[in-house]
Amino acid sequence: MSQKNYFLIVATLFFIACSTIPITNRKSVHLLPNSMMLSMSIASYQDFLSQNPPLPSSDDRVQEVRKVGNDISQGVIRFLNENEMTDRVNDFTWEFNVIEDETVNAWCMPGGKIVFYSGILPVAEGLNGIATVMGHEIAHAVAQHGNERMTQQLAIYMGAVTLDYALANEPEKTRDIFFLAYGAGSQLGSLAYSRTHEYEADKLGMVFMAMSGYDPAYAIDFWQRMTQIGGGKPPEFLSTHPSDENRVKALQKFLPEAQKYYKREKKSGGTIRL
Repeated sequence: MSQKNYFLIVATLFFIACSTIPITNRKSVHLLPNSMMLSMSIASYQDFLSQNPPLPSSDDRVQEVRKVGNDISQGVIRFLNENEMTDRVNDFTWEFNVIEDETVNAWCMPGGKIVFYSGILPVAEGLNGIATVMGHEIAHAVAQHGNERMTQQLAIYMGAVTLDYALANEPEKTRDIFFLAYGAGSQLGSLAYSRTHEYEADKLGMVFMAMSGYDPAYAIDFWQRMTQIGGGKPPEFLSTHPSDENRVKALQKFLPEAQKYYKREKKSGGTIRL
C-alpha cells in the first residue's frame, strides 16, 4: 500500500469516528467500537465490585446516591432527546453503587456504570453536591471522553493497534489503560481526563443538574470545597483538573447559560430540588 493511500485510509477513519460534543461543539475522535468498550466496561465494573464490595441498598448514603443518579439520568435522557443525540446513551444500563473507601473519588464507565467512594460524600454535603459529582461523571461518559482518552493511551503505550489486538496480546496492560482512561485507578496511575475534558464535563454536568431540577449554582460551591481539602494538596479526583482559580472562573462564566435550563424546568413545573 502506498503512503498516500495509507494516509487516505487513516484520514477516512478519523472522519468517520469524529463526533461533536454536546454544548461545547468540540469535535472529538474515538476509534474504538462502542460495543467493545461496553463489553469491557461491564466486565471491569463487575471485577471492581467483586474486589470492592458495594454498600447495601439499606445504607442511607446508597439511597441518596441512587436517588440523585436516577434524577440525573432522566435529565440526561431528556436533554439528549431534545438535541437528537439519544444514540449516546442507547446502550446505557444505569447502575449506581457506593463503596466504603475514604478516597475522595467517583467515576462513570461506559454504559452508565457508576461508583461513588464514601470519602467524597462528606465533601458533597448533601444531594446538591452529589448531583454535581454525578452530573460531572456522567458527562464524561456521555461525551465519550474515555473512548477518546483510551484511543490516545493505546497509541502512547502500545502503538497504533486495534483494541481487539491489544486485548488478545496485552490483556493486562489493556485493562490497566481502560481503568486509567476512566479515572478508576490502575497500576499505571490515574491520568484520567485532560483539562479540556474536565472543562467540558463541568459544563455538561451543570446542564444535566439543571435538567434534573438541581440548581447548577451549587456546582461552584462544591468545587470550591474540593479545592480546600487535603491541606492544599488536591485529592486524586482533582489530579488532572484545571487549576482551582481557572476552574471556578469557568464555572462562574458558564453558570448563566446553565441557569437557563434550570429556570426553564422550574417554569415548566418540573421538580425543583432543595
